[in-house]
Parts: sequence; structure tokens; C-alpha cells
Amino acid sequence: MKHLRKKVIAALESMNIQYEIIEHPAVFTIDEIDKLNIDSNNEIVKNLFVRDDKKKRYFLIVLQKNKQVNLKEIRNEINCGRLSFASEEDLNRYLGLSKGSVSPFGILNDIDCRVEVVFDKDILSFERIGVHPNDNTATVWLNPQDLEFMIKAHGNNLIYLNI
Repeated sequence: MKHLRKKVIAALESMNIQYEIIEHPAVFTIDEIDKLNIDSNNEIVKNLFVRDDKKKRYFLIVLQKNKQVNLKEIRNEINCGRLSFASEEDLNRYLGLSKGSVSPFGILNDIDCRVEVVFDKDILSFERIGVHPNDNTATVWLNPQDLEFMIKAHGNNLIYLNI
């Protein structure tokens, strides 16, 4: 896992993106990270890896942690077939990640830029957001516009929605 984090840190530093990193015990859910009390302003985001019914399109949905997702509404917004959660095998194949470590930084492992990133527009108004550095034993805090810049610079498609 630590090699995945090193790749994220190297990318942040090569793009001169300011960040802060906090180490913590491994967490697999939003509830578990909430128990750590590292997020007093609800700035942690949750990340959902989904696919269409034909397994042709894959999406990483990034949204504020307290929001609920209606995949049917998102499907209509992005004009694709029925959405469902992708398998752990697909998560590893496309983002190089395992369950519990889903992060927008996973796009750094998406060589072919197959995964489309869906940003909830509300997170762009945050001063900073917290995401795993492809490793669920730490949280990286950064400006959401910097994350947006990194995703675009990598070449992945970025979609903005009101979720």
C-alpha cells in the first residue's frame, strides 16, 4: 500500500499542489473515518466506483460524505445504461485499488483513462477536501480545484453534477 501512496505524493509534488497528510488506522467506511474525529467540517468525500450494465463505461463518483446517491438519476444525467457497483476485480484492473481504498487518486493508475470521474459540484465550494492517497491508512487534505486539475492533467474525463 505504501508504494501507492508514494505515487500520489510524487504526483502532488510534481504538480506543486499543496497538501497535508494525516496518518491513521485503516478505515474502510465513512463511519469508521468519522470515529477518528479528523474531519470537523465534513470535508471528507466519499468515492463510489460504478459501471454501466454493459461494462463499457466506468465511473468514479466523488461527493460529500453525507450525501446519498441515486444511481438512476446519475445514469440519466450522464446518458448511460443502468449503473451498478463495479466488482473489486474491476476496481483493481482500472484503478489499481482494493476495496476500502477507493480514491480519486486511483486515476493515476488508469493508464488508458477509461474511468470517467463524476464530481458533485458542491465539493468545489469547499476550501479543502480529504481523500485517501490510494491507501486507507492516511487522508490527504487538498483544495478540490487542485484535485480537479490533477484529474484533467492525467487525461481522465471529468463530469460535473448536482448530486
